[in-house]
Amino acid sequence: MEQIPVPASLRWGIHLLVAALLVLALVRGVVGRTPGWPLVLLCAGLVGIVYSVGPRWPAVSRSPRVTSAWLALLLGAWLALLAVSPEAVYLAFPWLFLLLHLLPRPAGLTAVVIVTGIAVAGFAWHQKTLTAAMVIGPVLGAGVVIATVLGYQALYAESDHRRRLILELDRTRSELAAVERRAGVMDERERLAREIHDTLAQGLSSIQLLLGAATRSLDPEREVNPARALDLVERARHEARENLAEARRFVRALAPVDLEESTLTAALRRLCETTTTRAGIPVSFHEQGPGVALGTPAEVALLRIAQAALGNTTQHAQATRADVTFTVMDAAVTLDVVDDGIGFNTRATSAGADDETGTRSGGFGLRSMASRAAELGGVLTVESQRGCGTAVSVRFDRAGSTSPPPAPAADEAHEEPT
Repeated sequence: MEQIPVPASLRWGIHLLVAALLVLALVRGVVGRTPGWPLVLLCAGLVGIVYSVGPRWPAVSRSPRVTSAWLALLLGAWLALLAVSPEAVYLAFPWLFLLLHLLPRPAGLTAVVIVTGIAVAGFAWHQKTLTAAMVIGPVLGAGVVIATVLGYQALYAESDHRRRLILELDRTRSELAAVERRAGVMDERERLAREIHDTLAQGLSSIQLLLGAATRSLDPEREVNPARALDLVERARHEARENLAEARRFVRALAPVDLEESTLTAALRRLCETTTTRAGIPVSFHEQGPGVALGTPAEVALLRIAQAALGNTTQHAQATRADVTFTVMDAAVTLDVVDDGIGFNTRATSAGADDETGTRSGGFGLRSMASRAAELGGVLTVESQRGCGTAVSVRFDRAGSTSPPPAPAADEAHEEPT
C-alpha cells in the first residue's frame, strides 16, 4: 500500500509530542522518586531510541515487513514503560497516528483498537480500579485520531485525483494543440496546392501550349510562319513573367498581382482578354449590378475560381467560346463561367476521369474551387453534361464578404484596364 505523504508540520508535531510525554514520564519518575524509577529511566530511553530510529531508517516507510517489525518493537518498549509508569499511557495517542499512517487500513484499525484497549488496561492497572472515565478518555482519543487521519486521507485522495485530472487535461490540451498544428499544416498545404494549381500550373500549361504552337509554326513539313512563331514566343515570355510575379507573391504572401493595383472586375476583364489572346477562344466578360468592393479574401477566391474554371475550359473543354459573368445583388454576389465545350459527367470526377476537371487529376480543379468557396461561406455549383458544355457558378453572401470601397476608387470598378 502506497503511504500518503504527511506534512512536515504534522510530523514534527508528533515528534515533539512523543518527546514531551517521555520527558513527563522521566520527570515524574525521577523527581518523585517513585519505586522502580531506574526502570522508568531505562524504558523511557529505550522507547526514545526505538522511536528515533524509525524516521531515520528509509526501509521503515518502504518495506511493510520492516514497518511491522519496527512498530512491534516500539509497542513492546512502550508496554514495558507502561508497566512501570502511569504517565506512559498518554503515549497511546501518537501511537494511534503512526499505526493508521503506516499500516493498511484494516490492520491499522485493528491495531488502534488493541492499543486503545491496552491504554484502558494501563489506567486500570495503575489506579487499581476501572472507572467510566478511564474507558471514555482513550476511546474518545482513538475516535478523534481515526476521524483526523481518515479525513486527511480523503482530502489527499481528492487532491491527488484533481491533480491527475489536471495533468490529463494538460496532456489532452497538448495533444489537441498538436492535432490543430497538423491540421493547420494540412490546410496550408492544401491552400498552396490550390494556389499552384490555379496560377502557376495554369500558366505553365499555357506556356507549354504557346511554345508548342510556335514549334508547329516553324515545322518544315508545314507552312513556316516565323512571324507567328515569334509572336507566340513573346506571349510565352509574357506568361512566364506573370508566373514569376505569382511565385514571388507566394513568398511575400501578398494578394494576387492582378488585385494589387486594380479592382476585381478589372482583373476579371483582363483575365478574359488574356485568355482570349493566349488560347484563341473568345471569352466575354459581363458585369451586372452596381460596383462593389469586396473583402480581399473574397476577391482572391473569386479571381482564383475564374482562373481555374477558364484554365479547365482552355485545356480540356474543346470549347469555341466562354462567358464570365459577375453579378452583384442586394444580398449576394455571384460569378458564372460558362463554356460550350464537350462537357463531362459530374459524377465521374471523383474517380479521376479524363474530362474538363483535368486529365486524370481526380477533379482537383473542382475540389480546389469548392474549397475556396467553402472557406469563406460560399457555395460552388457545377452543371455539365456530355456534349452540352459546362457552367461553373459560385455565390458569396455580401454580409460576410463586402467591405466599403475607398472613396478615391468609387468608380474604378467600371474602368477599362489600361
